[in-house]
Amino acid sequence: MISILIVIHALACVLLIGIILVQTGRGGGLVEGFSGVESMLGTKTTAFLTKATSVLSVVFFLTCLSLAILSARQDRSIMSGIKIAPVTAPVDVATTPVTPK
Repeated sequence: MISILIVIHALACVLLIGIILVQTGRGGGLVEGFSGVESMLGTKTTAFLTKATSVLSVVFFLTCLSLAILSARQDRSIMSGIKIAPVTAPVDVATTPVTPK
């Protein structure tokens, strides 16, 4: 369940970033660099991008909330199965006395 939500969340993030970058804003956006995306994609491009941004932002918000709720209900940590090796202090060779044999 969580893995499906993570995949949906990642797709929503990538699509949301792409759609926001393509939209024209006060500064023109990336559409100015594509020189005529409006004519290539049709006259209703701005309305479609606005609706797609709204839908993807709702999907993003819902997946964020559901992932937070599901992770809070877990009784174990993600890191619980990982074995950590003990850390030993490094030996300073310059100050270690050498004993003759």
